[in-house]
Amino acid sequence: MPMDQLNDSRVSEFVLLGLSSSWETKVFLMVTFSMLYIGIILGNLFIVILVIADSHLHSPMYFLLANLSLNDVWVSSTTVPKMISDLLKEHKVISFHNCMTQICFIHIMGGVEMVLLIAMAFDRYTAICKPLRYLSIMSPRICISFVIAGWVTGVVHAMSQFSFVVSLPFCGPNKVDSFYCDFPRIIQLACTDGDKFEFVVAANSGFMSMGTFFLLLLSYVFILVTVWQRSSGDLSKALVTLSAHITVVVLFFTPCMFLYVWPFPTSSIDKYLFIADFAITPALNPVIYTFRNKDIRIAIGRLSKRAVCSRFC
Repeated sequence: MPMDQLNDSRVSEFVLLGLSSSWETKVFLMVTFSMLYIGIILGNLFIVILVIADSHLHSPMYFLLANLSLNDVWVSSTTVPKMISDLLKEHKVISFHNCMTQICFIHIMGGVEMVLLIAMAFDRYTAICKPLRYLSIMSPRICISFVIAGWVTGVVHAMSQFSFVVSLPFCGPNKVDSFYCDFPRIIQLACTDGDKFEFVVAANSGFMSMGTFFLLLLSYVFILVTVWQRSSGDLSKALVTLSAHITVVVLFFTPCMFLYVWPFPTSSIDKYLFIADFAITPALNPVIYTFRNKDIRIAIGRLSKRAVCSRFC
């Protein structure tokens, strides 16, 4: 069924209130987010190209990492470009159809990201706790299954909420106190009692966010305990490595839990928290997961030598 038949409300567009009303702040934010977005695109696509081009990186860990990098590009691209273009606009609007599309992509990519983070934690657990069986457990079939499971989870997660929200009547007001569309803010604008729909979103997104967050933290704790039992000298090295991963996990899941787990907030603080998900975390991931990695640094060196040789040799 076409989307224009899914909703016969009188609201055809939503007005986004954005991040700031100060001209100086808007210019600062535009420059900052433009630089972050360029870094997100270049950094994450470089990782994908490096993993494809270097045969030494054709392993389960880097296969999952390349998929995470691609997903980070899509996650940030759903909101950041429009946020940048809207910063200098007086009247920030998004059509009803584009708003619903943005919500769908945000939650699909969010579901994929959660599954990929779980897969990467499982990969590290297998490598540290079951090293002799690592290649048999993390086989190509299992890695591809993780990616497929991520997309299936994302689509089911998004559509199970979208099917409820898209049929809501919207007759005004149409102002969204944010720089992007999402279920909580849109449901509050519906011309009907949205309590049951808020419960559906909280039960779905809230449960996924909270469950995935604590599962990841438990996996990291289990890995650290295993390393400590085997060799206390390696604990500090493992702690440094995992602390960076935990930082990214906390940055990603804190806004999700703040918005989806508790009753929907009426303050505007959630839109600032979600800057971490759409701009900061995708920009940090290339640094956290790769540039601190010895194999990646060596692969960059090999790629550089190959490029120089192909030009001058």
